[in-house]
Amino acid sequence: MSVLVFADAAHGKIVKATHEAICYGKAIADKMGSSVTVLTYGNVDQSALEGLGAFGASKVLVHRGIEHVDDEVMTKLLAETAGSENAKVIVFAFDTSGKSIAPRLSARLKAGLVAGATTIPEIDGAKFTIKKNVFSGKAIAKFEVETEQKIISLLPNSIPVTNDGGSASVEELNTPVDQGRISVQEFKAEGGDGIPLPEAELVVSAGRGLKGPENWGIVEDLANELGAATACSRPVADIGWRPHHEHVGQTGVAIRPNLYIAAGISGAIQHLAGVNGSKTIVVINTDPEAPFFKAADYGIVGDAFEVLPRLTEAVKKFKSAN
Repeated sequence: MSVLVFADAAHGKIVKATHEAICYGKAIADKMGSSVTVLTYGNVDQSALEGLGAFGASKVLVHRGIEHVDDEVMTKLLAETAGSENAKVIVFAFDTSGKSIAPRLSARLKAGLVAGATTIPEIDGAKFTIKKNVFSGKAIAKFEVETEQKIISLLPNSIPVTNDGGSASVEELNTPVDQGRISVQEFKAEGGDGIPLPEAELVVSAGRGLKGPENWGIVEDLANELGAATACSRPVADIGWRPHHEHVGQTGVAIRPNLYIAAGISGAIQHLAGVNGSKTIVVINTDPEAPFFKAADYGIVGDAFEVLPRLTEAVKKFKSAN
């Protein structure tokens, strides 16, 4: 009996959300008295695969014959691997692949699914009790899962990542896979070489209070000093000031960084729904009645054109002194 974790390896890289999922799987495995097996694919470096043992994996299965995720193909491979590994729990990161593949696998295995879990399950025999956010993060619900097999996808940045320096054994799978109905003809990375928003632990964001795209330099300056990603509100993306992949909110990218700095954003409910999982929220706005202040951990009533450069200088001084 084992816990099976799916590791997305888009473009040959294992991302932070996968490390979290493996740590999560290890916590469940410890409670069950079992071990963690990771299933991944593609041309991932051997040392990176072995390094997944540091996050709790005992064994890594890699299918080199799969280069891109096809939901149907991966669902079938996961179902077969769950059977051969006697996996009673299957864990995903709650990312694009997890949102797409986990429900398919749930239907195929007739397994209960909790999507976007935020806590390690309470285990009572065959019953798992799992918490997740509902109503755009305004409430927490408990779900009880009693099926023989259980599928859980973990909301990013919900648990700490631990690294004990261990190593996992790596085995290559040669399982025949069907040709998927979707073929990738070309891939163009969105966002250049910057930090992907879902992976960022620090985010500096701005809205229409910046008055125009020509003023975004003060946002980027602070982000560069912090080593943060940049983001924006929906209106800013809609009018073309910033690219759409930077739009965070209910209809954009949902993020859960350790620090979210928002300048010139009023804090509409749609925006809050995508960022309210942030560990610490700092709001900068000239309007003391802006709704965002109610959700903020720290608020600065002031002009972003004055506050952001001063924050940048403060970060520079702090870094030079340390």
